[in-house]
Amino acid sequence: MKFVDEAIITVVAGNGGNGCASFRREKFVPFGGPDGGDGGDGGSVYLEVDEGLNTLVDFRHARIFRAQNGQGGMGQERFGKKGEDIVIRVPLGTLVYDNDTDELMGDMVKDGERVLVAKGGNHGVGNTRFKSSTNRAPRKFTFGHAGEQRDLRLEMQVLADVGLLGMPNAGKSTFIRQVTAAKPKVADYPFTTLHPHLGVVDLGEETGFVIADIPGLIEGAAEGAGLGIQFLKHLSRTRLLLHMVDVVSCSDIDELVSQIKIISNELKAYDPKLYKLERWLVLNKIDALDQKQVEKIQAGIIRKLRWKKPCFTISAVSGKGCRDLLNSIQQWFDRDQEA
Repeated sequence: MKFVDEAIITVVAGNGGNGCASFRREKFVPFGGPDGGDGGDGGSVYLEVDEGLNTLVDFRHARIFRAQNGQGGMGQERFGKKGEDIVIRVPLGTLVYDNDTDELMGDMVKDGERVLVAKGGNHGVGNTRFKSSTNRAPRKFTFGHAGEQRDLRLEMQVLADVGLLGMPNAGKSTFIRQVTAAKPKVADYPFTTLHPHLGVVDLGEETGFVIADIPGLIEGAAEGAGLGIQFLKHLSRTRLLLHMVDVVSCSDIDELVSQIKIISNELKAYDPKLYKLERWLVLNKIDALDQKQVEKIQAGIIRKLRWKKPCFTISAVSGKGCRDLLNSIQQWFDRDQEA
């Protein structure tokens, strides 16, 4: 199934039913008086979170949603039926914007959460409502009000605790396959990952967290180069970023430092808030080097970047160092929760 994380839809609430101008007509009742009933309210449009959905693909073709109009009032003081509401189901983590004003109408992060996006029109009233001691035969009634109509922009942001980022082929997908049950595509060419993947890390004793993997970033991503910038928004809800670095992709430490700075600059250009998130370095593919080389590269990167955050060395293929990294992440979450 194609991953779709943005959609524009039109929602139209139902119109309220008109009131009725009617008079009682019965044998032997020459002055029956007014008996026109009110109309029914128009149906409203709601968005509701469905945890079973994980993409907005359903809105690729169905783009207009209309609620039912309210029924008009009738004689004998019969009220019109209210129009039925419609409920549109969206995945967890959906942001709802008014596409014309760019107003955020809802941030849907709980299963079953419901947001009113278009209110049905109010009903009109019948002539019964206007009778009085001085106006015993009113012919006045009111029309129902039109329901709201909006163009909505839906943006899905995956909910994860940890986000992976880095250059293409840094080993992000291999890492998520190693530590979770997720099975993203892995190959020896760039941009193997074409859309985000989620995996759940289970550390036992009811502890664990969710990892999100997005396509790799390249220089100029903030201006639209490559694929990863389209999905950086999925990392905005994460609490921790793991910056994956392929230690065998460059011939010297300066090149590795340059690659790390490219990703940092793209983060800052895209969203300063995302740049300020807690971010750890993860040096991957150490199985291709001996221990002394790994230690030299790690020390050199930390020194040249003046890096003060954690820096780990792992092999996503063999799993070396991965358990220590996962335990450190869980401990950091525990400390953050206590704080």
